Amino acid sequence: MQPVSQARLQIHFCVLLWGFTAILGKLITLPALPLVWWRMLLVVATLLLIPKVWRGLSAMPARLRWAYAGIGVLVSLHWLSFYAAIKLSNASVGATCIALGPVFLAFIEPWIARRKFDPRELMIGVAVVPGVVLVVGGVPHDMRLGIAVGVLSALLVAFFGALNKRLVEHGDPLTVTFIELGTGTVFLTLLAPLLPHAGPAFVLPSLHDALLLLALSFGCTLLPFALALVALRHMSAFGTQMVTNLEPVYAIVLAIVLLGEQHELDRWFYVGVAVILAAVFVHPLLNRQQRGTKQPELLGTTESHSMVD
Repeated sequence: MQPVSQARLQIHFCVLLWGFTAILGKLITLPALPLVWWRMLLVVATLLLIPKVWRGLSAMPARLRWAYAGIGVLVSLHWLSFYAAIKLSNASVGATCIALGPVFLAFIEPWIARRKFDPRELMIGVAVVPGVVLVVGGVPHDMRLGIAVGVLSALLVAFFGALNKRLVEHGDPLTVTFIELGTGTVFLTLLAPLLPHAGPAFVLPSLHDALLLLALSFGCTLLPFALALVALRHMSAFGTQMVTNLEPVYAIVLAIVLLGEQHELDRWFYVGVAVILAAVFVHPLLNRQQRGTKQPELLGTTESHSMVD
């Protein structure tokens, strides 16, 4: 098999694994705060065993470490709101809200990257509004708080995705992941007392939850991260983005097959999802027309964004 074809299959497999994050988030009985705390802690503890991470830490300037630590706070808040949205609604709704991330990115990235705003990207933001309206109208009333929290999660993923992209060339991806998730773990530990309704960060999981947490941390985080590091050497930014956009599709299909969520949502929800995903797929097409296809993928950009979804 040619390296490009093999890389494309690897990225599809990674996105499929990322699609399981919403399913596992629904199946794990822990509240959102301890769920995220354990997921981060398990990944960080594993990265501590990798010598390359320690070498990257010692070589990184203190100012850059603080910058990645700040992004880590956003990552922890994104994951917290993402799993809270799933707990308040279901996996399909949570995955759909995350599909709004690239739309927010169309507004946020020009500001953070200090580049000129592109009116064509504004058209994407306008196009997605009818989809959001249809999604809201297609879920039961008691799930609509989950949509609000999910939209907040998508906004947070746009912020830290843009910041990661701006700083991606300055640090080893594994070291950056360690700093961001390590900071996120500490932040959630300190935040827990201020969120009495969310419960404590440290809750000992049951055997059922522990096994699912291991699958979430290693099967849906570290494994696809490692595969993506290899695959992205042979794929363009455009090709990678198009495959990554399939994550909410995989998540919704998996939720229907494994959780039977089609009985909880009506047809207007799925019409709205189609509108949102159409807008999301148009975004990289516009970027390709604007920047051309010869720009290589920066190692660490997509996987650092997607692994947190």
